Amino acid sequence: MEREQVWRHESGPAAAYDRIGVGYRNVRRPDPRLGALIRQALGGARTVVNVGAGAGSYEPEDAEVTAVDPSQVMLDQHPGTRKVKAGAEELPLADGSFDAAMAVLTVHHWPDPHRGLAELRRVSRRQAVFTWDPEHRPELWVVEEYLPEIRELDHARFLPVAEVAEALDAHTVLPFPIPHDFTDGFQTAHWRRPEAYLDPAVRAASSTFATLPASVVEPAMERLRADLASGAWQRRHARLLEQESVDYGYRLIVAGER
Repeated sequence: MEREQVWRHESGPAAAYDRIGVGYRNVRRPDPRLGALIRQALGGARTVVNVGAGAGSYEPEDAEVTAVDPSQVMLDQHPGTRKVKAGAEELPLADGSFDAAMAVLTVHHWPDPHRGLAELRRVSRRQAVFTWDPEHRPELWVVEEYLPEIRELDHARFLPVAEVAEALDAHTVLPFPIPHDFTDGFQTAHWRRPEAYLDPAVRAASSTFATLPASVVEPAMERLRADLASGAWQRRHARLLEQESVDYGYRLIVAGER
């Protein structure tokens, strides 16, 4: 077995995921439908750099993947052998050294997203970035009805999709409606499974939930618990419970070589 390689490249403050990343893989299980979309965008690339790699979700199995993440906790959960401890804004990698770069729900964590996106273009010939558009509607009900504080946090962190596409000089923007049985437990995944938000482990795998203080989150979850017990939530969202998927503004942005 190839010896695991870990390069240490200190850039910027300690990553938030050093604190919240423990147990991440138990909740954030890659969904095959999103995986198929990302694989198609990568287009058979033989060498791929995954920036903000986390635990390695959605990496193509038939490519040589280099995982980049500023969090040692997340790198320790990554199953690969090529690992780089670094921030997106200063990749210790040569120009054009990869067929493709991927970044999945990570750009909003970068201190300087535009610089990080420029780095993706520098080190690869094709880029695939999965992100969320803060300008999209409808809004997830848990934000609108229980935790509007999430809105303030997310709108401060996420770049509009149009801005990400412009920074990458993208040629394709693909919508990804979230299926009701989506397995990757990020914030919107449980839109038709409201009881999931009551689970502290589920909330801990969402950086926004994990950032908010318990004094804000716990009362909101008690209101949700009461609404579920009384049936008020079900009555309010009867039409939502009939839907198979909802477009909540998640997009895969593809740039570079076609």
